[in-house]
Amino acid sequence: RALLMGYYKISRHYRFALGEVFDTLKYNTVIVVEDDLDVADDFFELMAGTEPLLRKDPTLWCVSAWNDNGKASFIDSTKSEKLYRTDFFPGLGWMLKKAIWDELRDKWPPTYWDDWMRNPGQRQGRSCIRPEISRTFTFGDKGVSRGQFWKQHLQYIQLNKAKVEFTKLDLSYLLKENYDPQFHNTVYQSPLKSFSDMVSGAQGPARVEYTNNVEFKMLAKKFQIMDDIRAGVPRMAYQGVVAFMYRDQQIYLSPPASFTGYVL
Repeated sequence: RALLMGYYKISRHYRFALGEVFDTLKYNTVIVVEDDLDVADDFFELMAGTEPLLRKDPTLWCVSAWNDNGKASFIDSTKSEKLYRTDFFPGLGWMLKKAIWDELRDKWPPTYWDDWMRNPGQRQGRSCIRPEISRTFTFGDKGVSRGQFWKQHLQYIQLNKAKVEFTKLDLSYLLKENYDPQFHNTVYQSPLKSFSDMVSGAQGPARVEYTNNVEFKMLAKKFQIMDDIRAGVPRMAYQGVVAFMYRDQQIYLSPPASFTGYVL
């Protein structure tokens, strides 16, 4: 009961804090950094560089500094500048516009606010931007969640070291009309391989296909990436595709090209 009460307090705190910044102080953009996060040197540069995208693209609703599959073996450490779109709300260092808050304010949940954000009623088919290499690191091995995932997973997420000047980069490739055709072509023109092929040393980029959530979880466990699915969306997925590195090869764990949407 005490544990559950903690989640109520957290949700209430978020509601109060976001209301103060948006409604009382009248800011148009908020960057949320939880108190158990360390940030990379270019964390704010990431936010400043991507903020114009939130204003321009109505299919985007947040920017996150976090990659759930950000362990050293799953990222390309040479691509600090690489950003993706994702249908999953990552949290853990994120940016929100007032227009979105205006949608959420009056229906803010009493508890489990982050999973509530991931539900279709809030996401409404929109996406977030996330990095290849995380710009935040959580040291939250204690707290309300009692270190859930921390010992097995979160403590191994890599914090970016090579500073990137995102405000000087052309990030228009992340706008939906530019991103989707390129992303779809990259994924579905990659050779179709099996997990066994990749274990045997097949070269990437490669596409490994799943046809339902059960198959996704099975393959995710084999690759040892996060197999968690919330509101039908695998962590870090975009249009069902989870991109990560495996044995220094680019992998796209993806549904068939006929994918039409997530299954709750």
